[in-house]
Amino acid sequence: MSKTAFVFPGQGAQYAGMGKDFYDNFIESREIFERANEVLGFDITKLCFEGPYEKLSETKITQPAILTVCMAIFEVIKKNKHNKPIVMGGLSLGEYSALTASDALDFETAVKLVYKRGNYMQNAVPIGEGGMAALMGCSEEDAICLCEHVTNNCDLLEPANFNCPGQIVVGGKLSAVDYAIKEASNFNIKRSVKLQVSAPFHTSMLKPAGDRLKQDLIKITFKKPSCNVISNVDTNYYESENEIANKLEKQVYNPVKWEACVRKMIADGVDTFIEIGPGKSLCGFIKKIDKSVNFMNIEDLNSLEKVMNLSYA
Repeated sequence: MSKTAFVFPGQGAQYAGMGKDFYDNFIESREIFERANEVLGFDITKLCFEGPYEKLSETKITQPAILTVCMAIFEVIKKNKHNKPIVMGGLSLGEYSALTASDALDFETAVKLVYKRGNYMQNAVPIGEGGMAALMGCSEEDAICLCEHVTNNCDLLEPANFNCPGQIVVGGKLSAVDYAIKEASNFNIKRSVKLQVSAPFHTSMLKPAGDRLKQDLIKITFKKPSCNVISNVDTNYYESENEIANKLEKQVYNPVKWEACVRKMIADGVDTFIEIGPGKSLCGFIKKIDKSVNFMNIEDLNSLEKVMNLSYA
């Protein structure tokens, strides 16, 4: 019998129209969107369905929008007992979806929290001071060496996301990002691409955002997750509700160890990953991490039907 993990995407997966299939066809999904509108005090549903993309891509909007879509889909598929997961996880923002799906916190608390998180992250570093770059075709060691070289010779640059073999994201001062792109070929890095983001997420420059988020986290009464949920910060499962606030705070300004999270889940018996939410970014990463496992996504009615048909095969 297969062992399944539910995984949830992070920022960057958004697109206008996401979640509309579920809103139109399932009352439980519609209720999630309506609850999000009420808690946030603005029409997040309209932004998810109509955009514009520029507005939807503002960090403070993206984060509650993606979480809402993920939970609207999850409410439908959780009724299928055949796909009961042994573990859940998510990339960055996606970890909040995993914790919500596992009943560690309720949806209203989660969507309000990630809206604040998005605001804090967006405003932590003035526009034009920080940036990020994706490094393609390199090892973790080479990426770390590049960061050390740039920090010593220009300005702060740090690893931000260890996504999969050959794709590592770095972030820091904008001047350091530009310098890193020029120097990348000297560190066995095949290609480097500057990313269109507003801040150097998951680097120490986001510490002020983590400090602000901490004040909100300590007010929340978390519950122990109903199944294993893996942390991006240390790749361990949450053992109790008392760990959640501390790890979510640290996640803001520490690198996301997604590849290591996936390898940990596979080592613990997971052979099927179901990505829940917009896009297929995590499926792409998982394929590069281990081609032997099964992976599929659910973002619309077509993909839902494919997964449900497999569940009953």
